[in-house]
Amino acid sequence: MSGKNFENLMNEIRKKIEGDEKRIYSQKVINEYKNPTNFGIIKNPDAKAEIKGPCGDTMKITLKLKDDLITDARFWTDGCGPTVSCGNMLTKMIKDKKVDEALAFKKNKLIIALDGLPKENLHCAKLATDTLHKALKKK
Repeated sequence: MSGKNFENLMNEIRKKIEGDEKRIYSQKVINEYKNPTNFGIIKNPDAKAEIKGPCGDTMKITLKLKDDLITDARFWTDGCGPTVSCGNMLTKMIKDKKVDEALAFKKNKLIIALDGLPKENLHCAKLATDTLHKALKKK
């Protein structure tokens, strides 16, 4: 196969994948997993937790706290795109929130913020919120 034919094939595959993504996921979900702003781990966090979900994805959340306020939040996952989206959106939503507000945070609020998730990915939101709650309860 020539270089030009290979390039054309790769472009066709990329377009098919992007079309499939748009049929399955909201634009917010796609944006969050393609451009995660809070991916990583905070060194010397004030609170942290790690949970392995039933699908095999692992979520870690690390937090910096000042008094009763979450001043920074990061996540790490080895999971799929929707898991990345949930981790990123969650950490964005809890920054500058009080610990009690974050403890009251439910997966449905995260799902709404992402403009929905397919049924088979709802567990990703639960994994993210469960990890957050575990981190805050251990602090």
